[in-house]
Amino acid sequence: MSDSDELDRRADTAVRAARAGAAVAGEAFRTTLEVETKNGKTDVVTRADREAQVAVIEAIRETYPDDPVVGEEEDELKEVPESGPAWIVDPIDGTNNFVRGIRSFGTAVAAVVDGEPVGAATVCPALDDEYRSGPEGAFRNDEPIAVSDCADPEAATVSPTFWWDFDHRDQYAAANREIVTRFGDMRRFGCAQLGLAMVASGALEGITTNLRANPWDTVAGVHLIRQAGGQVTDLEGERWRHDSEGLVASNGAVHEELLEAARGIDP
Repeated sequence: MSDSDELDRRADTAVRAARAGAAVAGEAFRTTLEVETKNGKTDVVTRADREAQVAVIEAIRETYPDDPVVGEEEDELKEVPESGPAWIVDPIDGTNNFVRGIRSFGTAVAAVVDGEPVGAATVCPALDDEYRSGPEGAFRNDEPIAVSDCADPEAATVSPTFWWDFDHRDQYAAANREIVTRFGDMRRFGCAQLGLAMVASGALEGITTNLRANPWDTVAGVHLIRQAGGQVTDLEGERWRHDSEGLVASNGAVHEELLEAARGIDP
């Protein structure tokens, strides 16, 4: 098998695994759920999260039985290996939305080699949207997608993503201030991978945070944006990695303004 064929195979496996997890999540959506908290009152988990992760991993293991898995739930790895292949899994990104009956959630899977994504998928079952990216580009429901061509910050829509803990709400407030004073409008969806996918599809011009985000919340969406022609950096403007401080993702045309906004969150 050629290197190109292997990359295609990994990208296809990411899609198949994300579909498996999303099927579990979709079936449980708007049913009676027992909700537990993990590291705070807003950090919630359900049985569906765990069962969706099992479904994702089983789908991966059908083709790659020995590859390591980095996953949000249970005892999977929490750091991305620097060498070799691995899989990064978020069984239900946007669990707070999921438990409230809000449709903005999804299953995200990324295939990485030597820490770099080579294929990814985010499947949002309640929205009937499937985002995927591989060597051939980025797609939503099998239609090619591309980032927005908007170059005017005052016409751009930007999202402050991820979650600032209660003892860092000054940064949350600063993030909102930086966005509303620099850009045309603001959205927050409560599902990081969906927000990143929206940048890839042109629905948003950018997403920003000063925080170091978990790989399961980011890597799949970052690959989508890059394959759709966008730009993703850290707070210094250097190419973003799974262990970077801050995340600034945009269509490229408003990236410098978005970098300034991110740097203003915690000056």
